[in-house]
Amino acid sequence: MSQSRFDKSRLPSRHVTEGPARAPHRSYFYAMGISEEEIHQPWVGVATCWNEAAPCNIALNRQAQAVKHGVKIGGGTPREFTTITVTDGIAMGHEGMRSSLASREAIADTVELTMRGHCYDALVGLAGCDKSLPGMMMAMVRLNTPSVFIYGGSILPGRLDGRDVTVQDVFEAVGQHQAGNYSDAQLAILERVACPSAGACGGQFTANTMACVSEAIGLALPNSSGAPAPYESRDQYGEASGVAVMTLIEKNIRARDIVTRKSLENAARVVACTGGSTNAGLHLPAIAHEAGIDFDLMDVCDIFRDTPYFVDLKPGGKYVAKDLYESGGVPVVMKELRRAGLIHEDCMTATGRSIGEEIDRVEREADGRVIYPVDAPITRTGGVVGLKGNLAPEGAIVKVAGMSEAEQVFTGPARVFECEEDAFAAVKAREYRDGEVIVIRNEGPSGGPGMREMLATTAAISGQGRGKQVALITDGRFSGATRGFCVGHVGPEAAHGGPIALLRDGDVITINAITGELSVDLSDDELAQRRDAWTGPRQTIYASGALWKYAQQVGATRLGAVTHPGAKDEAHVYMDI
Repeated sequence: MSQSRFDKSRLPSRHVTEGPARAPHRSYFYAMGISEEEIHQPWVGVATCWNEAAPCNIALNRQAQAVKHGVKIGGGTPREFTTITVTDGIAMGHEGMRSSLASREAIADTVELTMRGHCYDALVGLAGCDKSLPGMMMAMVRLNTPSVFIYGGSILPGRLDGRDVTVQDVFEAVGQHQAGNYSDAQLAILERVACPSAGACGGQFTANTMACVSEAIGLALPNSSGAPAPYESRDQYGEASGVAVMTLIEKNIRARDIVTRKSLENAARVVACTGGSTNAGLHLPAIAHEAGIDFDLMDVCDIFRDTPYFVDLKPGGKYVAKDLYESGGVPVVMKELRRAGLIHEDCMTATGRSIGEEIDRVEREADGRVIYPVDAPITRTGGVVGLKGNLAPEGAIVKVAGMSEAEQVFTGPARVFECEEDAFAAVKAREYRDGEVIVIRNEGPSGGPGMREMLATTAAISGQGRGKQVALITDGRFSGATRGFCVGHVGPEAAHGGPIALLRDGDVITINAITGELSVDLSDDELAQRRDAWTGPRQTIYASGALWKYAQQVGATRLGAVTHPGAKDEAHVYMDI
């Protein structure tokens, strides 16, 4: 394929491939078997989060080879590299979860540094587990390179007693086991069948939520997020992504041409109508920050509030990612949203066409089983709701997918815990009462540090059959697999002196997901007196290392818990160096 399609003099890789002064650099390339022709083509970073930590990432290495083949077909020179990932399913329920959210920043940072250090001209990023998806997309927008994102694919559901099961069922079975309602033998069988293949968690948890976001925001090719990891069709999507990034280089379509305020709103719509993870309320503002766009938690929640919930996925519903894919995937979901006038059609995508043009190509219709018609939704408002009040002046978020309106209002006395371990121990010992609001504080991005997910605790409550009898609030996060009335991202966090730091056992808390309220029955004067008496944030054992650095740098939850000033303060754009 002719190199004349590309103006190398305007691409970053010219700094390592062109002219007599770069002879030493070219000698390294020849050492790796790269031909003279390949040296003078555009260079494409193919970044994966491959590792052997969990099934989410284990297939990425193989998929990267298909991407590289596509880049070569398109006239580019692919260079594969890897970065870290921390898999939440393995990190869950112990100190390892502190590494999870911090890993999102490490992924974005290391991809940025690799791209900058080697002057690659474009990026195809493959990711499989929760934080690796937004981390990879953040790097794309930060660098503002021509970029295509590709998800590694979901795990296949397990089968037990004639029904689909996922890792969510295993977490909840632990609660049933603690309650004496599930035997050792039953647990041993379930854990062996729940995760039968490579791929990320199958429900509409954080990984699949952000995979849907990658399509809705325009960084991924249409329907590329849906095929489960074991499907050979993933190779076709990989190859097509490699070809597509070469077209983006040719047309000079960059990540920030794709990620705009409108495309972020499209993405938030898809999260809401699929009952997606509350973590999208953290990751969408972080992606926006990389583009210099103001789009915080409450902006996300405003969109959630007026978007119908019409895709029936776990944990609130019945189906998993494979079922959504077989029903037509995100393209059919977006076609339904367009029918209701809820999609900005003029947004650019990684195909070089607009979202509207892509939806025009969708022939399938809502099946009425997994994807309901938008005018006959499961509920008339989104599956995720924003809350505010004197207990959360900077906002909070709650997932209500699968809950009736009657279940979305809760008032009760606080039962306060200083960390997740204390709360889990109390839940395990049944040291809580129906009607209480369990408060877990000091788990925010800075105070944790690391903003852990509380799935072990919430799953134990659900497993004990008490998910509708108590509510839970935290300045930490929840897994996309969490069920029950569980409020996360309460801001400001306790470490920053937010009202959640001032709560005491017995304070009466009201959560109203219909009106968007999170409040405590205390006067302003009482709260002020408690703030004056507050002795400061809880001390942690993380006084050095990566988590210490993260705690010093991380910002407010409502802004995405980011660690640098973002595009608004940048003095140059990488692609223009």
